[in-house]
Amino acid sequence: MASLSAYIERSSTIDLLMRLLEVPGLSGQETAISQAVQAELIAAGVPATSMFNDDAHSRIDLPCEIGNLFVQLPGTKPGPRIMFSTHLDTVPICQGAKPILKDGQICTDGSTGLGGDNRTGCAVLISTVAALLKHQLPHPPITLLFTIREESGIQGARYLDTKAVSDVEMCFNFDGKVPAELVTGAVGQETFYVEITGLASHAGVAPEQGISATLIASKAIADVHAQGWFGKIQKPDGYGTSNIGIFGGKKGLAAGDATNVVTDYVYLKGEARSHDAEFNSRITAAFQAAFEKAVNEVVTIDGQRATLKFTIHKAYPPFHLEDHSPVVMRAVDAAKFIGMSPITKSSNGGLDANWLVKHGVPTVTMGAGQHEIHTIKEFINLDEFMDGCQLALAIATQCGQE
Repeated sequence: MASLSAYIERSSTIDLLMRLLEVPGLSGQETAISQAVQAELIAAGVPATSMFNDDAHSRIDLPCEIGNLFVQLPGTKPGPRIMFSTHLDTVPICQGAKPILKDGQICTDGSTGLGGDNRTGCAVLISTVAALLKHQLPHPPITLLFTIREESGIQGARYLDTKAVSDVEMCFNFDGKVPAELVTGAVGQETFYVEITGLASHAGVAPEQGISATLIASKAIADVHAQGWFGKIQKPDGYGTSNIGIFGGKKGLAAGDATNVVTDYVYLKGEARSHDAEFNSRITAAFQAAFEKAVNEVVTIDGQRATLKFTIHKAYPPFHLEDHSPVVMRAVDAAKFIGMSPITKSSNGGLDANWLVKHGVPTVTMGAGQHEIHTIKEFINLDEFMDGCQLALAIATQCGQE
């Protein structure tokens, strides 16, 4: 067992995290936190000329203020270029958070979330570079990546400037709870959008002349459930999950206008997740087939049918890294070097790593003490946060690798 705590001063590192937690940064509004991160890095000795924002925001079909932040550091010894990544944005419940330091944790007053997801990651990356520079620790070439819009569909990582990572051989993404839990695989997700246009009529006088869009949608959902394609899915040749998360009308309003009118339009949004991309597509296909079947089953007295628009969006691809791959072995060895008992696991949620791996950068994700994220009960375990900082420094200095 070895410790790198002598290179990472606890109180100043926690002060850094407290400062970052107070900086706003909702998805699409990351300018302030991007600037704060750059200021902290410059104060640590990183030249401003080593930093730049890419143009990912110009390719994202959502409002964005700024692109991903990259920092390029030369190595002080030979070795493959490695990358550390995290995301800049937080979710709306964290807006206005006032971090409180108490009993080995950081929490809030209970009226907001905290933003530990992912200010912990930002602080880990900054503290790692600060320690490397202050103590002149030997390290290979390093890239830092701070992504935008992770919380709104992993957009920043998806649309990043791939030229900026073309020479990166492996990446370590800080975005989770326990440092010793190394996420080496994750599900992929397909999102589907359903529009059913039926036919309005008076529900009391002539319901047979209308086409109920709500009926069609309900029949379709009941059908996929009966076939085992809704919720937790376990088939002989695959497993995954699915859900309809939105069932509404036009422009975010309710489906329908009144109880005495046959509902002529509904809009649904759902998702399918699986560790197998082909099986993921089968889940989505089952939903599409069920909606097509339901459309054909609901007919007016004179033979009219509704129209269906079923759109599929591949949100992010699944990935899996073998335990013997260099990136996993480096993370495992570094964790063992500082006394951890690392385990590898897969995630049922999407990560920046899904797209980084797709871009050709093998990526392991680990945590730094964030808990109960996206809730008013959120807190940061400071011992785990400091462990995350030590782990990043061990990875950067190749401890356990030589």
